[in-house]
Amino acid sequence: MGCDQFVLASLVNLYAKYGDMSTCRYIFNQISDPDLVTWNTVLTAYAGTPLAAGCGDWDVGFSMDALYTFHEMQRGQIRPDEKTMVAVISACANVGALRQGAWAHSYMLKNDLEMNVHVGTSLIDMYVKCGCLDAAYQMFVKMPKRDTLCFNAMIGGFAVHGYGQRALEVFERMNVEGLVPDDVTIVVVLCGCSHAGLVEEGYKIFDSMDGAYGIEPKVEHYACLVDLLGRAGRLSEAEQCVHTMPMKPNAVVWRSLLGAARVHGSLEIGEVALENLIQLEPETTGNYVLLSNIYANMDRFDDVKRVRKLMKDNAVDKMPGSCFVEMDGAIYEFLMGDPTCPWL
Repeated sequence: MGCDQFVLASLVNLYAKYGDMSTCRYIFNQISDPDLVTWNTVLTAYAGTPLAAGCGDWDVGFSMDALYTFHEMQRGQIRPDEKTMVAVISACANVGALRQGAWAHSYMLKNDLEMNVHVGTSLIDMYVKCGCLDAAYQMFVKMPKRDTLCFNAMIGGFAVHGYGQRALEVFERMNVEGLVPDDVTIVVVLCGCSHAGLVEEGYKIFDSMDGAYGIEPKVEHYACLVDLLGRAGRLSEAEQCVHTMPMKPNAVVWRSLLGAARVHGSLEIGEVALENLIQLEPETTGNYVLLSNIYANMDRFDDVKRVRKLMKDNAVDKMPGSCFVEMDGAIYEFLMGDPTCPWL
């Protein structure tokens, strides 16, 4: 790679780190013969993997760009390495592309690429996000070495799918293997307890955070505790937790309380939660919709209209829902109410 090409590759890396993918891609296209490192830089940034982790919420559309870029790389006959495959697998996880993610797994096995802990963790995450918990767990138990991130991915997988008891079992296995939980570990374990209704187990873990693991509870842990209590119908305790926590509740905490109020029909708590949410996130549609649903369930349609007017006054528009669906190896995006969709 010549001097000019080296400078361009350095600029690609710079803009990728700052999440400016438009400029990153433009400069990348100026490189006549990009090497593997440069390809990996673009792929990793598109996939939103650690290189771009500081960029906030990552547009899922960038993950599609990662897959398209990988196909370009293949056409250029550049042999991928483990870092390439982590980016590709992460992109598949983000858009739910199970078939392509499984292909990437198979490709690594056939081409004797190293199945290190980073690759294994990305595969666990991909299978979890695609709903294949058995495949994720098989990958987990076969890994010769597991770190905290790997355990977090598996615990979180069981948690979000409602298998709280299995999440606790993996958490206990983590303790047996001598690995120290981190902030994320506690969040995903509490999430598992919340989704499975394991209130006492979750309470016990929360209370032992500082003494057993040296982790001081942060706002995200209190949000999990509020969700744990709220889902179990213990709304007064959840509300008390919000008002007595040692830091200022953020939007996630209030939204957990609002969601619990909707499920259990507590209008008073729901109104308090929304009032605080509007101050923190005046343009977030879902907050208004949750309270509107509470009113609708109680046949208070005048209040439903009032919430709709409040949305209009605050210039809040409800964005149409969308999802990515993999069909015959291709990925399609569907928008709610899109009349141009050929399958509708």
